[in-house]
Amino acid sequence: MRSRLAARSARLVLAAATVTALAATMTACGPEEDGATDSAATSAATSGSSGGSSTTGGSGDSGSDSGSKDSGSKDSGSGGSGSKDSGSSDSAGGSDDPKKDGYGQSCGNNDVDFKVTVETQAGGYYLVTAKAKPGITCTLDVNTPNVSFGSRTEGIASPIGQGGEPPIKLTGSAVAYAGINPKTTEDVDNYIEFESVIISLSDDDPDPVEIKLPDTAQIDKPVVTNWNKEIAGAVPNLV
Repeated sequence: MRSRLAARSARLVLAAATVTALAATMTACGPEEDGATDSAATSAATSGSSGGSSTTGGSGDSGSDSGSKDSGSKDSGSGGSGSKDSGSSDSAGGSDDPKKDGYGQSCGNNDVDFKVTVETQAGGYYLVTAKAKPGITCTLDVNTPNVSFGSRTEGIASPIGQGGEPPIKLTGSAVAYAGINPKTTEDVDNYIEFESVIISLSDDDPDPVEIKLPDTAQIDKPVVTNWNKEIAGAVPNLV
């Protein structure tokens, strides 16, 4: 608002300066110039009297211009109102759009918080709990998590196809479970040890999550179950 007032004040000052300069110029005119001015005025008046139709035409043009200006102003006002209403409608529509960010999407690693705990069933295993982050609603479209210990091939957990349900929706307090058995052999000599596990919800997710384990794990032919809604379905039972 201040910038508009300042600009307007500047224009007014400039206009006032122009009027003052013009008045000074007219005052400085000599008698001869005054006479010339009077003569020109008389000539203009005579021309106006003899050319009434031209004067009328000029008046008509002026009236047309005025009407056009009024019409434009009215149209502009109407258009502005319509534009405002349209914007308001779009805004309201956007607020009701069900396709908001973080809603109804396939779960990515950045959408979910993971927790790994040690469980004692089936000789001991790691239970992975997945829960959507606050404000996120997503679906575990891939039934089995990708799990690996390190980057070596022997550290990749094989899915055992145990359990599994239709795609699980994560939102609010809803969680999903998967079980990892890090060592499925009885070989006491050939294994590797890791203190963390890498989890990803899909093969192509660019942001796998590395989670520190509660203890040091002995890794030898690890396996992982599918996602389950119940912990009982995530116990890796080997047949």
